Amino acid sequence: MTAEEALATHSLELRRGTVVLAALASLREPRYGYALLEHLATAGIDVEGNTLYPLLRRLEKQGLLTSEWNTEESRPRKFYTLTALGHRALEALTREWAALDTALTTLTTRG
Repeated sequence: MTAEEALATHSLELRRGTVVLAALASLREPRYGYALLEHLATAGIDVEGNTLYPLLRRLEKQGLLTSEWNTEESRPRKFYTLTALGHRALEALTREWAALDTALTTLTTRG
């Protein structure tokens, strides 16, 4: 494996770990799947649909999200939003992220 390939692998692993937090933070208001993909991409978090949709189903199964079909428009869309448990998970993961960010900033700036 080349250094570039190793870096790409580690970068992908690092980004994967942030997708759950990013999705939860983005679903404080209802969004359908494609709109969520666009919202994340606009924020600088590129996620493939084949990664996001299974994640949404898993988070819903865990009780962190709820979904509802909107059939009022010409194309039915499934909207996702946080549950009360999802809000609590978002708060806890945000605290964990902040602690990790502080620790990593200390390590990377001071050695």
